Amino acid sequence: MNQKIEHLLAKVQKPGRYVGGELNAVIKHKDHIDVRFAFCFPDVYEVGMSHLGMKILYSLLNEQSDIWCERVFAPWIDMEEEMRRHDIPLFALESGDSVADFDFIGFTLQYELSYTNVLNMLKLAGIPIKTVDRKELFQIVVAGGPCTCNPEPLADFVDLFFIGEGEQVDLEVIRLYQACKKEGKSKAEFLKAAAQIPGVYVPSLYTVVYHEDGTIKEMTPHQGAPEKVIKRIELDMDKAYYPDRFVVPNIEIVHDRAVAEVQRGCIRGCRFCQAGYIYRPVREKSIDMINHQCRSICENTGYDEISLSSLSTSDYSQIEGLLETLLDWTDDEKVSVSLPSLRVDGFSNELMDKLKTVRRSGLTFAPEAGTQRLRNVINKNVTDEELMQTVRTAFEGGWTTVKLYFMIGLPTETLDDVAGIAHLGQQVVEEYYRNPNRSKGRTVKVTCSASSFVPKPFTPFQWEPQDSIETLHKKQKHLIASVHSKKLTCNWHDANTSFLEGVFARGDRKLCKVLEAALECGCKFDGWSECFSLPRWIEVFKQCEIDPLFYNQRRRAYDEILPWDHLDYGIKKSFLIEECEKAYENDTTPNCQEACSFCGATCFKGGICVEKR
Repeated sequence: MNQKIEHLLAKVQKPGRYVGGELNAVIKHKDHIDVRFAFCFPDVYEVGMSHLGMKILYSLLNEQSDIWCERVFAPWIDMEEEMRRHDIPLFALESGDSVADFDFIGFTLQYELSYTNVLNMLKLAGIPIKTVDRKELFQIVVAGGPCTCNPEPLADFVDLFFIGEGEQVDLEVIRLYQACKKEGKSKAEFLKAAAQIPGVYVPSLYTVVYHEDGTIKEMTPHQGAPEKVIKRIELDMDKAYYPDRFVVPNIEIVHDRAVAEVQRGCIRGCRFCQAGYIYRPVREKSIDMINHQCRSICENTGYDEISLSSLSTSDYSQIEGLLETLLDWTDDEKVSVSLPSLRVDGFSNELMDKLKTVRRSGLTFAPEAGTQRLRNVINKNVTDEELMQTVRTAFEGGWTTVKLYFMIGLPTETLDDVAGIAHLGQQVVEEYYRNPNRSKGRTVKVTCSASSFVPKPFTPFQWEPQDSIETLHKKQKHLIASVHSKKLTCNWHDANTSFLEGVFARGDRKLCKVLEAALECGCKFDGWSECFSLPRWIEVFKQCEIDPLFYNQRRRAYDEILPWDHLDYGIKKSFLIEECEKAYENDTTPNCQEACSFCGATCFKGGICVEKR
């Protein structure tokens, strides 16, 4: 470790964030490699080290003998102050070298409120934040992750975006870079060639023209860039790369356990859920492959808990068989198994019996809305009766803690729908005491957690306005007033941060100057309540003469050109329009296992779309 860095550690909280040296961290000799890749997570170590995508791509790149991928996290406020005071640039954990020494600086974009951290990390590294100011074929700034489904607010800062899943396209871009460097080509020539790789979006090769009202008139590609950038996708999950070991952190992180991916995509089609659309079609791994990967990770990390990860794990078609296979060895080796995402209508007696042997924590379900009418609007095909049957099964099995996730601010929502959240939670409490087989001498604890709805690209609600902060506060107060039991707790997400998330989720390139101004005003860690300042952001918008309400509280016409219309995630716009219309008719759509809705994902010729046919 750099001695200058080591001297700072006694002055900051959680010095373990900055030391590296963890089990399974990859160290290479700089003279033996050709490309250095800084994998940057724009949040603190504990959050970034919990991210599955980083674990996959870190191992994938480091398996290449000529590439060294190192991890970089955003230093917390105290560490950043010390780094600036002692003139220490942002550094990578493995080598301690400045990020400015790397060929690629890659960011994963998981959350819109991390955008200021992206710019701040570049600035801390001494790297020009704008792509036009980085002239050489070096310090190539790239980004991937779910937020790249609308990358426009970062278009001025990122050289190229990876659209879709990155296991193959990341390596293809690096190999192109190596060839261009060997041939003495310029950065412009590299970017022009990179744009021809499927799944690569180079924003500098597209020109945007606006109408007088601020909406987009046209987006024109040039220098041979494609009119539509089609997402990359891994169709055979058994053949997709997955590491047999993870870097084991030296300090406690948010999700400190082994993670096994069981499937990608979701069959359900909830109309608010961006991930449910951009990761279509559903692709499952086989039981044998999941079991093998679980054993390998546990053996190579020492973890004694495995989380079976997906958007809806209980929808995995062989979930009971998978748990039975895992129990053959996890019981003997004292390894617990958890399912982080359970469907209300996917919790059977059989599943409960297996879960009882592998975990005893509380159960979490997501009804999303408090009334049946609103659940039909959002296509959450779950009834009150199904929820009551599910919690009844859980209570009979010995569970006493249930957490229910909801959203406030959904399209067509009324105060009666909001009160329905508390009413549904109360029904769950009462169901516990009606159950003669409940655990004696124990009390029930039910929590209703309500996040604020944010309309997202590539969903049926991408045209919808977002509730104002005032309206959300009114609904939150109404929710609390509707609670009449000490056994029921209700909490909610901060409406102020949801406001800003809504602006950048559907923003265009004009927001680039807002982000740059926000950086100069000291905005960072906006997803953290102790750092976020809405008044500061409002002042930034005024300074830039940008009205944030144009982006988050304006209903868009179906024929308006959206900032992300040049990206293709396989979902037809006509299908999303039909789904939005059905929402206003309280009409539901069957899930992908029940019937094909012809959303467009068949274009990838794989996954459930092929299997069902």
